[in-house]
Amino acid sequence: MSSSQNVMRSLLRNPNTVVPTCHVKQLHAQIVKTTKATPHSLAWICIIKCYASHGLLRHSLASFNLLRSFGISPDRHLFPSLLRASTLFKHFNLAQSLHAAVIRLGFHFDLYTANALMNMYSKFHPHLSPLHEFPQARHNHNNKYSVKIDSVRKLFDRMPVRDVVSWNTVIAGNAQNGMYEEALNMVKEMGKENLRPDSFTLSSILPIFTEHANVTKGKEIHGYAIRHGFDKDVFIGSSLIDMYAKCTQVELSVCAFHLLSNRDAISWNSIIAGCVQNGRFDQGLGFFRRMLKEKVKPMQVSFSSVIPACAHLTALNLGKQLHAYIIRLGFDDNKFIASSLLDMYAKCGNIKMARYIFNKIEMCDRDMVSWTAIIMGCAMHGHALDAVSLFEEMLVDGVKPCYVAFMAVLTACSHAGLVDEGWKYFNSMQRDFGVAPGLEHYAAVADLLGRAGRLEEAYDFISNMGEEPTGSVWSTLLAACRAHKNIELAEKVVNKILLVDPGNMGAHVIMSNIYSAAQRWRDAAKLRVRMRKTGLKKTPACSWIEVGNKVHTFLAGDKSHPYYDKINEALNILLEQMEKEGYVLDTNEVLHDVDEEHKRDLLRTHSERLAIAFGIISTTSGTTIRVIKNIRVCVDCHTAIKFMAKIVGREIIVRDNSRFHHFKNGSCSCGDYW
Repeated sequence: MSSSQNVMRSLLRNPNTVVPTCHVKQLHAQIVKTTKATPHSLAWICIIKCYASHGLLRHSLASFNLLRSFGISPDRHLFPSLLRASTLFKHFNLAQSLHAAVIRLGFHFDLYTANALMNMYSKFHPHLSPLHEFPQARHNHNNKYSVKIDSVRKLFDRMPVRDVVSWNTVIAGNAQNGMYEEALNMVKEMGKENLRPDSFTLSSILPIFTEHANVTKGKEIHGYAIRHGFDKDVFIGSSLIDMYAKCTQVELSVCAFHLLSNRDAISWNSIIAGCVQNGRFDQGLGFFRRMLKEKVKPMQVSFSSVIPACAHLTALNLGKQLHAYIIRLGFDDNKFIASSLLDMYAKCGNIKMARYIFNKIEMCDRDMVSWTAIIMGCAMHGHALDAVSLFEEMLVDGVKPCYVAFMAVLTACSHAGLVDEGWKYFNSMQRDFGVAPGLEHYAAVADLLGRAGRLEEAYDFISNMGEEPTGSVWSTLLAACRAHKNIELAEKVVNKILLVDPGNMGAHVIMSNIYSAAQRWRDAAKLRVRMRKTGLKKTPACSWIEVGNKVHTFLAGDKSHPYYDKINEALNILLEQMEKEGYVLDTNEVLHDVDEEHKRDLLRTHSERLAIAFGIISTTSGTTIRVIKNIRVCVDCHTAIKFMAKIVGREIIVRDNSRFHHFKNGSCSCGDYW
């Protein structure tokens, strides 16, 4: 006797027998042969269920048509599998035909068939299959989901018997379509019917409290889960982790994660994403490393969650390792991962790699995220004309710019002094694309005008904004007043800032520096006394450099680094060579009333110079040096680093608090306009 005959006999005795994939088609041929002699509906039910369970949806539906051609009447056991197949196949017309057949044959009162029908209606979205839209929804966008939910509810209300699956289907459908109140009311009704919510019920309603950041209600559900033993369930656990993270309760997310006895890729990804989204980048990376150690294979979405941590920490070496891992797993063609990678490379100072990844993304896969990331990346790296060109290319490609995209192109215009272009894009936002300008856009235009020296115009622009200017908007103009040494306007702007933000420490510091640069030491001293009285403290200048997978931190004048003696020696040698090349220390940048020798010492030990010198002595010749600084690079350091890059024959990339500077062959990518 053949193996397929043995399998068929087993199926006829027990329709739930698991059939290996290799036997399914053989079994089909055997059933067709047998049916010609003796029609047997149970055999057909078995083969249709087999095809559906193996994901062979076309074969499942074709077998159903063949069954009908033999004149065999289907029974109630058949339709749940067929409905599942039509749902997975996204064929709404077929699903409706099956529903009609269910009614004609009187199976709509069957519990399992009714559950399958409700699941089918709850899963269908009109946009999934343009050829099979709901007729009622074609001309009414607002009704496209209500039609679906109404169908599910009508089926539910007509069921003579309902089980937990029935209730869960309706609850999940309501929750997934934003009908939160209805979903929660259904849970209460379910309890009145003496049916206890299970883990699926809880995982359906937890996202409701996530959406509304209602941690109190979420905790009530958590308590229910613990009392009924559901808290160890991996789906409940992942939902709890996500809920607490969205409610900014990261510690509770971590606790929920640690209570899980079995952790799958979804629960690991939930805790990684929760940490990263709440700014706990190191912790998110730590969980990612632990996941790999526990031999859990990352999902594609895991990389989309963890790569932004590398971007925020500017951990380029780790980002490169993740990129290599992504390529090995074959995930590099995923457009979401590609967008995260290009954003990471841009923020870590490697704009060439960011452009390479963007160019590899298929035109049809370039969405708003990838376009915005590359436009902002080019803007921040001094490639303003490229950024503007990409923005125009995006428009030609038919992608409508969003709020962030306009921020990117206005930033590019600001960093390159493209005043006319900046005005054009700002004016087109509302007029051509329906995007209302926000505070960030007003700040970008104020910065654009300020950098270009049009200070009074910038002042009038901010004063006549459509909404009340914040301290951050005025601060862009204050920085421009410092660059253009306009003390009178700076004083007016500081008063504006302190009216809306009395504790704005940055405004005090910039104004103090403006006074010091003008050698108005008494005014600067008064301002510093006021800062001390109000408890405001200046953020110390700090720079970071990554060498050998370790981040080294330097403060201005810091002698604590174990290699300080070698760093100091390298700086002395460099300074000697720089002065031979024509470099002259600009002591006007020292904002302290001290003698010239002391000013020289203060300048040569600025934090970025210490970091660069360490990078030079710690890496091989030709290696690009990347330094991050928390405040603006001063004019003298900017000049000095151009000389350093030329002398050592390396590219030196410095990211300050507003942009990247690429120093190479004695020049900077910003064109000395920053």
